[in-house]
Amino acid sequence: MELVPIEAPLRDEWMVLNSPGTKVPSHGTDYLAQTYAFDLLQVDWSQKSAKFYKKSILDYMLGQVRLNDCYAYGKPIYAPISGQVVESLDGHPERNPVQPFHDISVAFKNALFFDPDKHNLQDITGNFVIIQGEGMWKGVWAFLGHMKTGSVQVKNGDLIKSGDLIGNVGHSGNSTAPHLHFQLMDHPNATKAKGIPCCFREYELYQDNHWITVKNGIPKNKDRIRL
Repeated sequence: MELVPIEAPLRDEWMVLNSPGTKVPSHGTDYLAQTYAFDLLQVDWSQKSAKFYKKSILDYMLGQVRLNDCYAYGKPIYAPISGQVVESLDGHPERNPVQPFHDISVAFKNALFFDPDKHNLQDITGNFVIIQGEGMWKGVWAFLGHMKTGSVQVKNGDLIKSGDLIGNVGHSGNSTAPHLHFQLMDHPNATKAKGIPCCFREYELYQDNHWITVKNGIPKNKDRIRL
């Protein structure tokens, strides 16, 4: 399947997690069109543990890390493709503070027992935006999830261009840390869609103590990239 080039949905430095550049399906399942999905997280690169929060590990384990203590929280999210917004949902609550044991248990429970016919899809996706592509992105739908509550900037029917602000990074839905979940699909309904592989049109990769420019690349798990 041909790779679809997309614009970066974020800016600054990020750690790549659950990348199709490392394994497919990237999230361990094809369910909800996650086959080629990415997770992008901000961390403190000066720490060997690559913490995503400003407080101590003990604070994190004790559930004393607030969302505002997390590096990625609230960072702007931009449309990776041009097209029309076909669905945008906001208002789903976030868990604050971040609680590792509870957040992991929620994710585990949803992975095992979620039924789209019985449960609210936002329990998985959190606040999200789906964009139907136009032009070179025709036949592609971009999904961006786990957004900050109250941050979604677009509504159904809006025509947008790649690079337009659509919301902010959050911790809603099936999230264990404030991050962006991004994927391309072949249908607007994730329960019916299949994933579509994509590449980033251009980004920088930190490698051997310096930055190198990558064009039409797929970053791997734990890569340090600059967008």
